[in-house]
Amino acid sequence: MSEQPERESMEVDVVIVGAGPAGLSAACRLMQMAQEKEQELSVVVLEKGSEVGAHILSGAIFEPRALNELFPNWKEMDAPLNTEVKRDKVFMFRSLQKAISMPLWMVPKPMHNDGNYIISLGEVCRWLGEQAEALGVEIFPGFPASEVLYHEDGSIKGIATGEMGRGSDGEAKASYEPGMELHAKVTLFAEGCRGHLGKELISKFNLDKESQTQHYGIGIKELWKIDGDKHEPGLVVHGAGWPLSENGASGGSFLYHLGDNMVSLGLITDLSYDNPYISPFDELQRLKHHPEFKQYLEGGERVAYGARAITKGGLNALPKMVLPNGLLIGCDAGTLNFSKIKGSHTAMKSGMIAAETVFATLNGEAELQSYEVNFKNSWLYQELYKSRNFGAAMHKLGTWLGGAYNFIDQNIFNGKLPFKLTDPTPDHESLKPASAFKPIDYPKPDGKLSFDKTSSVYLSSTNHEEDQPIHLKLAQTSIAVETNYATYAGPEQRFCPAGVYEFENTDTEPKLRINAQNCVHCKTCDIKDPTQNINWVTPEGTGGPNYATM
Repeated sequence: MSEQPERESMEVDVVIVGAGPAGLSAACRLMQMAQEKEQELSVVVLEKGSEVGAHILSGAIFEPRALNELFPNWKEMDAPLNTEVKRDKVFMFRSLQKAISMPLWMVPKPMHNDGNYIISLGEVCRWLGEQAEALGVEIFPGFPASEVLYHEDGSIKGIATGEMGRGSDGEAKASYEPGMELHAKVTLFAEGCRGHLGKELISKFNLDKESQTQHYGIGIKELWKIDGDKHEPGLVVHGAGWPLSENGASGGSFLYHLGDNMVSLGLITDLSYDNPYISPFDELQRLKHHPEFKQYLEGGERVAYGARAITKGGLNALPKMVLPNGLLIGCDAGTLNFSKIKGSHTAMKSGMIAAETVFATLNGEAELQSYEVNFKNSWLYQELYKSRNFGAAMHKLGTWLGGAYNFIDQNIFNGKLPFKLTDPTPDHESLKPASAFKPIDYPKPDGKLSFDKTSSVYLSSTNHEEDQPIHLKLAQTSIAVETNYATYAGPEQRFCPAGVYEFENTDTEPKLRINAQNCVHCKTCDIKDPTQNINWVTPEGTGGPNYATM
């Protein structure tokens, strides 16, 4: 391999990895404080997507509490919060035809949505990006942070962006460009759920040694344009039970009515399921045939598709967030409030607390370690504390008993029942051998309500340069066949919502084919692979989905 040019470096005060709600809120708050104190501050945000919001996917119901603090006049600033929640409906789905409508007094209080908004989180992040740039933040889309840089004493020096222009064989092409190093006084990691740098940092600094086991779900979402006569702006529908319960899995479904005759719908599948034949993608396709969904979608047009893993372990699974010269914030730190089915306002608040801590640190008024104290003194901690047992109750007790526990805990005791529920089995260890189950015969898509993965991925506008190293790394190639296929019937071809993994039958034995160009960056494979043989890393810049309005 010929010698390549060295990476250039850039010195900044703060570098933020990820232009999601946490990273952008941190950037905005830092610059607000700098302007208040009339100080010069250099803040850089790196975003692996082609633009801010390109990789952002969420339901999403938005609680404006953190936004009210960050930009009190957000309405005058034309923030894209245009559809206020008008009505909540909650169902327990029993079968394809049966559903029990739950009266709202029986629904845990955190799931009530008075004063909240139905949004596109991608649009909100684009708006936050505009505010950040107006305040003087430099945002570099298309530049994934691929490597953490360390000082000799082991503290964080900054990050390096990914190199461009290597072929699939690893050799540099004529278009080769080395990555760039950003050296910072403080580095904030806001990659979102299962960030690959965050995973490295948690392991390296043993940040989760005092935490309970983290759990995850995969959220798969579609955006539809429906008949105006069926559209009810502000209607929020949540459900649990069927179809996942039919195959021994758990999770929840949603359908939100936005403006302009648009609805977003989706299914969150808890990744703690044990049946290797379960396909979260196909479970969503089944869900849409239930009358409570079909009544809205029939005659409509599906216009977008996407998937993303979510962190759902709650406060009990929260790792330490303070690093030497750095902080984990947002979903990296597991700040999703699963009891509310919301994480945007909590991610924003974690970024704002981080910004205030960092600014005080840069001015010699505090140390980064004070973030832990600031976090515990905030409404963010209080909110997460009240819901700390919500997910574990559903895991350990099931949908009905878990729901009953959460109703009592949230509605009667305000989240103060003196118990600490845990589920110590990691999601990747929960799969049982395929021999214990029968293959699931999912219905073929009808092309009207249900669809295949190929047409779905097309709607995500996913694109990767094909001639580049595969960003889905196998620790040992043989394990895919010798263990995953032989014991678990190749579950990666089902838990991936984008058709990335295929087992091809040859004359001798099956062979795993990785269609990395299909990857929507959901990270499910990194989480659910039973042998933890798959490691997701960043591809070349701008690669991945391009969610316009998700």
